Amino acid sequence: MSDPFTPEVIAQIARHMNDDHADDNVLIVRALGGIPSATAARMSGMDADALEFKAVVDGIEVPVRVPFAERLTERRQVRTEAVRMYRDACAALGVTPTH
Repeated sequence: MSDPFTPEVIAQIARHMNDDHADDNVLIVRALGGIPSATAARMSGMDADALEFKAVVDGIEVPVRVPFAERLTERRQVRTEAVRMYRDACAALGVTPTH
């Protein structure tokens, strides 16, 4: 099955996540990406199955892949899934969601 997201769409989503949700990226990587010591994270890519991040751990950038709950087929699903990831991460870390 081919990936429904073009490089342009992925770049737009990454720009939004990194510009507007940098703190959310860190929470997602810490809680759902299995990197609790991450001090920074930026979205570096995605496909229909997961968001990909570059996380900083002890000053070193490491790749992290965080799977979606299900395979996505449309762009509008990305926002819903990113919000779910953020809320799940907040719950796992005992952080109150701010949005």
